[in-house]
Amino acid sequence: MCYFPESESETYMLIAAFDITEKNKKAEISTYLGAGSQIYAATENLYVVNTNYKYNATPMNEVKEFIGIGSTYEVSTEIYKFSLNGTKVNFIANKSVPGSVLNQFSMDEYNGNFRIATTNNSGWVDENSSNNLYILDKGLNQTGKIENLAKGEKIYSVRFMGDKGYIVTFRQVDPLFVMDLSDSSNPKVLGELKIPGFSDYLHPYDENHIIGFGQDTEVIKEHYGERVITTGMKMALFDVSDPTNPKEMFMQKIGDRGTYSELLNNHKALLFSKEKNIIAFPISINKNKSMDSVQYGYLDFQGAIVYGLDLNSGFSERGRISHIDKDKANKDYWYDYNSMVDRIVYIGDTLFTASKGLIKATDLSTMKEKGSVDIEIEQDYYYDIMPIME
Repeated sequence: MCYFPESESETYMLIAAFDITEKNKKAEISTYLGAGSQIYAATENLYVVNTNYKYNATPMNEVKEFIGIGSTYEVSTEIYKFSLNGTKVNFIANKSVPGSVLNQFSMDEYNGNFRIATTNNSGWVDENSSNNLYILDKGLNQTGKIENLAKGEKIYSVRFMGDKGYIVTFRQVDPLFVMDLSDSSNPKVLGELKIPGFSDYLHPYDENHIIGFGQDTEVIKEHYGERVITTGMKMALFDVSDPTNPKEMFMQKIGDRGTYSELLNNHKALLFSKEKNIIAFPISINKNKSMDSVQYGYLDFQGAIVYGLDLNSGFSERGRISHIDKDKANKDYWYDYNSMVDRIVYIGDTLFTASKGLIKATDLSTMKEKGSVDIEIEQDYYYDIMPIME
């Protein structure tokens, strides 16, 4: 057993490699104490990262306002590189970069180089944060960097596409940065777009367009100052054909404050097919009748929502598919948790939506139900929300 020396985690990381053509050959298993906060796998290499915090005590007489604790910290990310050669997994190198990574999309391997985007926050005050991008060679030696990007903000999403990189940061507006990474020794920011809201996930549409999934926002004034609140989910199509001048071509807002989709935290919840013109994901849509945007309102819909996208006319809603018995929900003021749609897939021209208690088939062209299958489960869970739906 090996361990990550800089990690204080009590969990383990297991790497199991096996040949799918060898029926009777056992898997090669490696065990590492300390696990890792995120991983990124390429075809020949595996990268494991751990976030480390070094706390610096601050005398209380120097703390001008109460911020929870009297200390600041320095954050760094330890990168461990392993080679993948058949069923053999071998450690290659270890290096550290300032800041912490958001998720697996903050890392990428391209032309033998490893690229990583981080947020550096030295304390509890937002003004201290900044964002960075580092390019490391095969031995994890730094070849180029961009530092101190978007001061006072943090990274919400990252996407690497060939020799370009896209980073979304946020505090009150959503800056989308386009970066040229073609020269690994001299990466640079080419363009920037600032719009309300933020994107939690960026998905390529084609080489010149990216779809952003996130939240729309509003800045409200309160007696102690300004506060940013979310006011619903949004999709945006970005035109990055001119990297020096990225544009938001179309924006689609969905629901009001409290609207949520697993897609915002898990890209696997998205079904995307450019060929079939499908953008589909599970969603819980809140509706707010009040004029007060701070209010969360009530749940109006839970299920799969399906969109199409045309580069000339934008997003168009093709249909909604729910597994909830709306009449029963209205009558009893609850609905079965097992009826919440989790995933959407297609086979041919049939769309399948899956919840824990049901699989439903829907015709893609007409969006009409073709059939369904109940799934027998051991235990039922219910949301107790009043009112559920109008």
